[in-house]
Amino acid sequence: DQFDVVLIDCPPSSGLLTLNALGAANHVIVPLQAEYYALEGISGLLSTIEFVKGTFNPGLELLGVFLTLFDARTNLAQQVSEEAREFFQEKMFRSVVPRNIRLSEAPSHGLPICLYAPDSAGAIAYKNLAVELIERAGIMALDQVENF
Repeated sequence: DQFDVVLIDCPPSSGLLTLNALGAANHVIVPLQAEYYALEGISGLLSTIEFVKGTFNPGLELLGVFLTLFDARTNLAQQVSEEAREFFQEKMFRSVVPRNIRLSEAPSHGLPICLYAPDSAGAIAYKNLAVELIERAGIMALDQVENF
């Protein structure tokens, strides 16, 4: 079978699984939790991406970074957002995935969020992120994305 897109969800480490996934990938999408240590941890991932790019996958590209577990009511989330946007600039996705109870519940029901609670803030955020990802990666023409 032929696939246009394959998403590989990796653990937040630079272990063998992550290195193999980065070796096979064209693009990297990084979820960044709006939490205290998140920005510190991302530097290790960026180093790993540069290592893989320089060693065995020169075409590897950071497609973008998106905020997740974002709670707009907290100063910490706002600070992480500001620092991430300042550092990553155009690599930051506009879409932000909020901290949302429905996102937490969906796996326990064996369903993706788009089926479990399609009108929830989390589902809408992931749909917006998917559209933005498709546009940024050039997977579909813009007029096709709008009907996605």
